[in-house]
Amino acid sequence: MRNINSEIRQQIKDAVINSINKSVETGELPFLEINDINIEVPREKGHGDFSTNVAMQITKAAKKPPRQIADTIIKNINTNGTYIIKVECAGPGFINFTLDNKYLYETINIIEQEKENYGRINIGNGKKVMVEFVSANPTGPLHMGNARGGALGDCIASVLDAAGYNVTREFLINDAGNQIEKFGTSLEARYIQLIKGEDAIEFPEDGYHGEDIIEHMKDFIAIHGDKYINVDSEERKKVFVDFALPRNIARIREGLESYGIHFDVWFSEQTLHKSGEVAETIQLLKDKDCTVEKDGALWLKGSVIGSDKDEVLVRNNGIPTYFAADIAYHRNKFEKRGFEWVINLWGADHHGHVARMKAAMAALGIDPDKLDVVLFQLVRLYRNGEIARMSKRTGKSISLMDLVEEVGRDGVRFFFNTKASGSHLDFDLDLAVKESNENPVFYVQYAHARICSMFKLLESEGIKIPAVSEIKVELLDKPEELELIKKLSEYPDEVRISAETLEPSRLTRYVHEVASTFHSFYNACRVRGEEEEIMKARLVLVNCTRTVIKNVLDLLSINAPERM
Repeated sequence: MRNINSEIRQQIKDAVINSINKSVETGELPFLEINDINIEVPREKGHGDFSTNVAMQITKAAKKPPRQIADTIIKNINTNGTYIIKVECAGPGFINFTLDNKYLYETINIIEQEKENYGRINIGNGKKVMVEFVSANPTGPLHMGNARGGALGDCIASVLDAAGYNVTREFLINDAGNQIEKFGTSLEARYIQLIKGEDAIEFPEDGYHGEDIIEHMKDFIAIHGDKYINVDSEERKKVFVDFALPRNIARIREGLESYGIHFDVWFSEQTLHKSGEVAETIQLLKDKDCTVEKDGALWLKGSVIGSDKDEVLVRNNGIPTYFAADIAYHRNKFEKRGFEWVINLWGADHHGHVARMKAAMAALGIDPDKLDVVLFQLVRLYRNGEIARMSKRTGKSISLMDLVEEVGRDGVRFFFNTKASGSHLDFDLDLAVKESNENPVFYVQYAHARICSMFKLLESEGIKIPAVSEIKVELLDKPEELELIKKLSEYPDEVRISAETLEPSRLTRYVHEVASTFHSFYNACRVRGEEEEIMKARLVLVNCTRTVIKNVLDLLSINAPERM
């Protein structure tokens, strides 16, 4: 799959480097080592299509004013065999490049040839990547943090897949440790209260107080009655957890699938303990002299993780901590399953854990740079201009399913990807359901539906979309036409940058810009009723626009409706 913008950037880089080398040979510039050249799109259209500040970057080494360096580079540059038709110096030493419109017409050909694959690139070369996200506590329903982390993680995985990586989506089921113990205790208390009355046992203050715990035990009693009322507490709690946990996991899975998220792997934390991998990992850390025993517990040395305090790996009761299990889990990802790159989506409150986990990997001999953690900020929901905390339907705190039910999957996924992961997100519930141009997802979907409606009308009149080979692409020379093609040409590069930065929010901004540029074109350039050759060329351009909008929305798992 082609990325014409990347090809052009490479053409510019090669032309500039060759010009600098030639200038060195002629003695116009001293010997210079150029590692990389920054290529940007100028903010002002009059400054060309691309620009570089290389002359300012090498001023010190060249011992000349940047403008003089720029003039030398321009004088010696060879643009034969490229799309470049003009090179100029501007300002203090920027070198601006203007391109032949041929690259835009070539874009039309590429989109028609690649169709639903347009935008897919191969910078990943099949590299084996795991994206682990959501991994919600399975003891209760999915909340807002899970909702945002889910949308971000799923879209990051999709972007990496589109960029040529071999991606696995994974959900870690935290089915071991303190929260499961607390879950069992909470279920047990509700079971006893439902059978013997609320005064029979005091509900633990730090237990799970949700209605779902009561619901589980009511369903359990409907099947088993009071059969377990006199059974040993530990045995009873195990029975209750074995009954309720699969139900919770099934609900989480069902909720996420209705949200458009399908995991390849549901990984049980329990398996790490049962297989002996936690114990094996702890022993490895011991063998590497990374641990110390004190107060009857085993600690990971603070010096290993760059901290002034040690971290508990095994408590004085002999039970490994979650940190120990998490180290074993990450070792499993890299060493046992062979992932070459692991990406975790964590809430911003886990920022302190990032350095510890990377250091623990280094201690095990695993390259810490192979682990990336995307931290995401909290979400504030607004309704009627005020912070919303309660669900309209249930009157309780808003869960992921409440949000999807109120706003719709498309709106939730789009809005959660409108801001960079590290930014706080204010989610306007009223705006997200508004059928107007103010609502970004409606605006984008409407552009797609508008195109589909246009084609349906034309088809009823016997007018079909021609192939690119049947049109004169050069007729697309109006500013609004060229601007739209230029915007469409950027899509593969947007996928590349999104994959490199792990920021899918670029794509929601991009597709909104495509819709906006299309509307500007549509208002300025008639399609139906225009002279036939122009109409045919514009039909192809409009169809390419439809393809790009749909490809972006498909990548984000958002519907591209044909009518609204």
